Amino acid sequence: MQTQSPVVVNRRALDVEDYIDIVRRHRTWILGPMFAGLVAAVVIAFLWPDTYISSASIRIVPPQIPESLVPTNINLDMQGRVNAMAQVILSRATLTNIITTMQLYPKERSRMPLDDVIEKMRSEDIKIGTVEDNQVSGRTPATVFQVNFAYPNRIMAQRVCEELVSRFITENVKNSSQESVSTTQFLSDQWALAKKRLDDVEQKLSDFRTRNLGRLPDEMQQNMQELNSLQLQLTNVDTAISRVTQDKLLLENQLRIYKDQLAALESPAGQNAVAPRKSAQLADKDREISGLEDALTQLRQRYKETYPDVQRVEGLLATAKKQRETLVEEEKPAGAEKPPVDPQRAREARDLDANIRRVQAEIEAKNIEMQERQREMARVNASIKTYQSRIEGVPIGEKEYSELMQDRDLARKIYEDLDRRMSASRMATAVENRKQGESLELLDSASLPQTPSEPKRSVIIAIGTACGLLAGLLMAGAREVKDTSLKNLKDVRAYTQLPVLGSIPLLENDLVVRRRRRVAWFAWSMACLIGIVIMSSSVAYYYATRA
Repeated sequence: MQTQSPVVVNRRALDVEDYIDIVRRHRTWILGPMFAGLVAAVVIAFLWPDTYISSASIRIVPPQIPESLVPTNINLDMQGRVNAMAQVILSRATLTNIITTMQLYPKERSRMPLDDVIEKMRSEDIKIGTVEDNQVSGRTPATVFQVNFAYPNRIMAQRVCEELVSRFITENVKNSSQESVSTTQFLSDQWALAKKRLDDVEQKLSDFRTRNLGRLPDEMQQNMQELNSLQLQLTNVDTAISRVTQDKLLLENQLRIYKDQLAALESPAGQNAVAPRKSAQLADKDREISGLEDALTQLRQRYKETYPDVQRVEGLLATAKKQRETLVEEEKPAGAEKPPVDPQRAREARDLDANIRRVQAEIEAKNIEMQERQREMARVNASIKTYQSRIEGVPIGEKEYSELMQDRDLARKIYEDLDRRMSASRMATAVENRKQGESLELLDSASLPQTPSEPKRSVIIAIGTACGLLAGLLMAGAREVKDTSLKNLKDVRAYTQLPVLGSIPLLENDLVVRRRRRVAWFAWSMACLIGIVIMSSSVAYYYATRA
């Protein structure tokens, strides 16, 4: 007995009426998922917490002093510096400080590790824009970058954004100052090394010149000039010695004349000779006292009584007065016993004695000057001999001397270059310290967001409803494909290939039909009511928590 293979019949093509009929038959399977998607979308949209984004603009202020005048010590462009500052500001330590100080993310910290919260804040909530030229708020074009922070609380979003902006400005000042100071310190160290090397080379050159003094090629002309100068000086000294000798002879001759005159005055009676001498001593003592009094008056005009010179002159004055009183006492008895002396002869004797002492003092000064001139002549003669020996010497060590000169020139060139760079670096550091270099300035302060940027509730509800409708259509299509029964006369004609003479409608009990309809309406009513309650609760919860 052979088994017959099943007959495969292809489905007929569907038209518009068939699709309408399919929708009518499976409307429950289409509307149910669509309503469920609507409810789920509303719940998700209104239970999703709001996210507010606070934004601030930071302007890059160019240096106040042109870079052509004072080059900067910072080698990174502003974009690179912003990226470097962002790495510091978004570091774990900084974000931890901000989170703990402002009590951010309390829910996340209660159920997540702190590192995960920091990573979420760094990667999702903080956005730092690129440096670009923008027209901001109707102002002139400026080089700016944006700092954004997203958070469910709009006030906290603004505060955190302000904190980030403040840290950017502070970090920029700190980094600029540190980089400039570090550059200056580095150049200062290199300058010190170059100066030490230059000093060492110059010391070697100085030692070489000291060892070969007068035997260097570049000293020959100088030695000749010095020798000529010394010879001229020797001539001047010799002339001065001759002049001193002549003056001394004249003074000695004058001294002899004064002594002869004094002897002639003192030659008469011996009794009259003693009194004039005492009178001359008394006159000398009076002159000494008068000079000391004048000197004391001048000292008192300039110094106090406790000044050592004032006290010394006072002591000398007191001593001179006592000596004068002694001379007066000695002359009183002599005046009683001896006859008076001629005042004219006594005055002439005193003048001659004063002239003799003056001339003797001048002769002594000439002797001292003669000794100085003789010593100067000996010194000049020794110097002449030294320079003559230098000129007669042969230059030696020319190669070593040339190498030392080259090393000195190279070291000096390096030193001068570093000195110029260090001066420019110090000027740049001074510019940074005075806040006149390239800096960051708050252009637009952190905004206080009024409306949340996320979530887009209308979009979420539309997408959820569309997804539910699509799911319902897929389910209805699947049921339709699985159902192989004949639905209408078109199916009967297509699959039986027979003419249809008539059709008998489906006859059901009215009670059963009404009961089925009541159950369906009850189920739909409950589902709609529950869905509406859930959606209303979500909306109410959102507005309650928002308030």
